[in-house]
Amino acid sequence: VVIGVMLFTIVLVNFNIYNKEMVLANGQLVYLKLAPVDPRSIMQGDYMRLRFDIETYLSEDDKKLADSNKQSSNYFVVNLDNQSVATYSHLYKGDALAKAQVKMQYRIKHGRIYLATHAFFFEEGTASEYEKAKYGEFRVAANGELLLNSLRDESLNVLGLNRPEN
Repeated sequence: VVIGVMLFTIVLVNFNIYNKEMVLANGQLVYLKLAPVDPRSIMQGDYMRLRFDIETYLSEDDKKLADSNKQSSNYFVVNLDNQSVATYSHLYKGDALAKAQVKMQYRIKHGRIYLATHAFFFEEGTASEYEKAKYGEFRVAANGELLLNSLRDESLNVLGLNRPEN
């Protein structure tokens, strides 16, 4: 029984890893404008705490934020320009998407909006490289799940990556 549970756990973990790798490899490319907060944490080392401009629109549209104890998962729609930079369109309510639109998932926990992540970790001593970050590069799965892949500057040049081989 113990060996069976261990094998099941290993298969489940590897399946989740595989799914995330497929999103990073094949997901829709979307850039979200950043509003960086603080590039340092004494306990965690160097990292950039992230906020996204789009969160302002979500908090205005999603009245569920008033109930700070409620936890939910919702979707919003963005319009993409020719460089895949996203601008907020509306909350997703099952409507059909136009060709240049993407559905993206967000979560509400304790009255705050959370996208895929609110932190980008980088090698200690390299904080100055990331001060120029203006965009987060996300890969979005067909179901709306999004994963942060890298940070980009004003011209969409790569500043750092979550995965060294990219």
